[in-house]
Amino acid sequence: MDINLTLVGQLITFAIVVWFTMRYIWPPLTKALSQRQKQISEGLVAAEEALADRARAQEEALKIVADARVEAAQIIEQSHKRGNALIEQARTEALSEGARLVNAAQAEILRETHAAQEQLRAQLAKLVVQGTEKILKREVNAQANQDLINDILQAPL
Repeated sequence: MDINLTLVGQLITFAIVVWFTMRYIWPPLTKALSQRQKQISEGLVAAEEALADRARAQEEALKIVADARVEAAQIIEQSHKRGNALIEQARTEALSEGARLVNAAQAEILRETHAAQEQLRAQLAKLVVQGTEKILKREVNAQANQDLINDILQAPL
């Protein structure tokens, strides 16, 4: 093997290229690679955090939906209770109003009955006086016999 000057020149050129590459090309390249690796790892961490945030947000949303359903059920139950209470109150008021109307009607019937009885008594008294006049064939003085008529009117039928 013959070491000639070409081989030495190639070795020197190769050494200069390696030195130049190690000195000027390799550091920015490794720096760029490390920065890219750092960005990728940060992106992965951010993605994991985003997934965790998304999971927490989904859990919170489900909790909010469940709370809203419970609250809606409570509101519906309260409205049913309130509706039933209003119906019961209206029923009670209607029954009391009906009882009041029945009592008023009974009182009115009683007044009309008494008025009719009084009217019948008055007519009976007139008929008695007329009958008595015909029997006696003379006129009976109504003023003189007023006490007698009042006693007849007071007597039960």
